[in-house]
Amino acid sequence: MAVFEVHGGNKLKGDIIPQGAKNEALQVICAVLLTKEKVVIGNVPNIVDINKLIELLSELGVKVEKTGHEEFTFQADDVNVDYLVSPEFKKKGGSLRGSMMVVGPMLTRFGKAYMPKPGGDKIGRRRVDTHFIGFEALGAKFNYQEDTEIYEVEGKNLRGAYMLLDEASVTGTANIVMAAVLAEGITTIYNAACEPYLQQLCKMLNSMGAKIGGVGSNLLTIEGVKELKGTKHRLLPDMIEIGSFIGMAAVTQSEITIKDVSYNNLGIIPTIFGRLGIQMERRGDDIYIPEQESYEIDTFIDGSILTISDAIWPGFTPDLISIALVTAIQARGNVLVHQKMFESRLFFVDKLIDMGAKIILCDPHRATVMGLDRKVQLRAINMASPDIRAGVALLIAAMSAKGKSVIFNINQIDRGYQNIDTRLNAIGANIVRKSS
Repeated sequence: MAVFEVHGGNKLKGDIIPQGAKNEALQVICAVLLTKEKVVIGNVPNIVDINKLIELLSELGVKVEKTGHEEFTFQADDVNVDYLVSPEFKKKGGSLRGSMMVVGPMLTRFGKAYMPKPGGDKIGRRRVDTHFIGFEALGAKFNYQEDTEIYEVEGKNLRGAYMLLDEASVTGTANIVMAAVLAEGITTIYNAACEPYLQQLCKMLNSMGAKIGGVGSNLLTIEGVKELKGTKHRLLPDMIEIGSFIGMAAVTQSEITIKDVSYNNLGIIPTIFGRLGIQMERRGDDIYIPEQESYEIDTFIDGSILTISDAIWPGFTPDLISIALVTAIQARGNVLVHQKMFESRLFFVDKLIDMGAKIILCDPHRATVMGLDRKVQLRAINMASPDIRAGVALLIAAMSAKGKSVIFNINQIDRGYQNIDTRLNAIGANIVRKSS
């Protein structure tokens, strides 16, 4: 098991290019199962979760070829449906939450799909009801085999339907959309997720011959077609990594330029970090962040403490709550961080408190950060990464701390961030990857 030795206190300087979007990749790579023809996907991040998904599709019978730098060609013309009930699929699919996204394409194209209870980050309850309620609305039958923990769904003649989703689940919406594109008739999805990565999936499917209207809104209308063709698609840059780099620059007092960020798809992210006091400048499609001696947290108009909370798009993504929290540690002022969606995502703050941060964990969902204003430098400690985003938050804290920190369980970080140590070292960090 690898660890990071982080020698803190270095200021970074230079350009950094964000990887392709992990959450988009999980959706669009599964969408290749909807056609017999070749699908080319570019800007694919070289991270554990995506590599696992590509390997899983290959074992399912999809022909996979690496055809360029961060580019893959997929052709699902000889899929082995029986692999879905194999012990190998249960083991591999169960370790990767994103493998849930194969269910919609397999159901609509082959009439059945199976899915082991999904894994992923342990950040609280992450139910999958929305997916299967949507499939049932299209005419599929759902069964959960409690003894084997296998989700089973069958339906050979799916038909379009109206549905009002019980939550605007991104993966739920994506799964239902993929099932609906080959269903007979019209499907209307109200309270659909509408974040950029879901928009990207819909645009890709439309380029394959699907008929999806309302893209970018929470009301999608899908006219089913008989079959889809191949296409070529390029992933957006990862907005979570971009937000992580913004916070990292402020905490480490660095001057960096984040290149090719697809700024118009970042939504409220720059605004929220701006309210934490971070200066940034848009330069074309880049974000320039100057070295800042200090940065001050904003307040609400009436002078009350700023609250940062997560929300469905176009609100602030829950994946950046951990980063916003660690960013506030060295700011001037106070902020209440409210993680609404997941009840276990803030439990990593005890490590930050051990490092010298002033944080009150109010309850599983809320933490108050009292900024140090750089009057006290964090101290180095040994710690473990509990999930992808908390892992990078701890890495940012370690990069600003005095001395050598050791971060265990960095496979969690590798699941979502491509060669993060190499890329940060190239602009001045001192991160050493070692075997524990």
